[in-house]
Amino acid sequence: MRTSARIAGGLFAVALAGAGGFASAADAPPDFAPNPAVGWVAGGARYIAPPSGPGPVGPMPGRRQSANNEVRDRGAQALFGMGDDEAPILQPWAAAKLRERNDMVRSGKPAFSRQASCWPIGTPGFLLYPVQPVFFVQTPKEIVLIWQADHQVRHIYMDVPHSNNPKPSWYGESVGHYEGDTLVVDTIGISTSTFVDNFDTPHTDKLHTVERFQIVNGGLGMVANLHVEDPGAFTTPWNASQRYKRVEPRVAEAKQEDSLLSSVNDAGPLLESSCAENPNGLFGAEGAQPLPHADTPDF
Repeated sequence: MRTSARIAGGLFAVALAGAGGFASAADAPPDFAPNPAVGWVAGGARYIAPPSGPGPVGPMPGRRQSANNEVRDRGAQALFGMGDDEAPILQPWAAAKLRERNDMVRSGKPAFSRQASCWPIGTPGFLLYPVQPVFFVQTPKEIVLIWQADHQVRHIYMDVPHSNNPKPSWYGESVGHYEGDTLVVDTIGISTSTFVDNFDTPHTDKLHTVERFQIVNGGLGMVANLHVEDPGAFTTPWNASQRYKRVEPRVAEAKQEDSLLSSVNDAGPLLESSCAENPNGLFGAEGAQPLPHADTPDF
């Protein structure tokens, strides 16, 4: 679908902190980029619900869900996802918005994700970018998260407070700090042009998220625990998580059974990928969003 060319890992080497190796010492800050080839592949396009307490909007009860990974895995017919528009966390207006989309899918119309047309999903939806890896550029003052597929980038500014009046943007204003072996990311100022998930769950300008990233499984995995608050869209704060697998040439290669999580033959380093410039994409298909276009600045 998209044209890609390998970027030399040395481009990022000067910015990456730490030396090679899997695990950090106990309570030491996590090293998400021990070398430029290390990437992290999200386990899927849906949040993992917490063991107890309020969680994210889940799939519509009683409807078979079939995402791309399941199509690759067992040849299932692909279906457009439908979120539970009766989820107790939804304010009435947000439930109505979700119901509108579900009714469109029920009528037989396609409902491609905005990401399929190169739109940013926003925060916290960045956690729901599977298939292609996320790469970290990790420095003392700033951490940059780059999703390989189409130049989706988040900036996390370390050990600074939020601005008094942050200007809304696709991924919001993220500030971070370390708590022992955990990277804590606090985000506000997220544009209401984005959605919370791939069911198109809406939010208001009151959306506030806290993500906690931790390296697990001896350095071969990463967990992102998510806390979401938005009294304008949700009846209560809620929690969720996402799990990632490490990919790295000759160290953590994508195995055959992991092929569903990677669309590249080897594990890295970062690919340069064209999305909106690609003439062979989904663009123009029925139900697909138009390409992002702005005659004036978005924000």
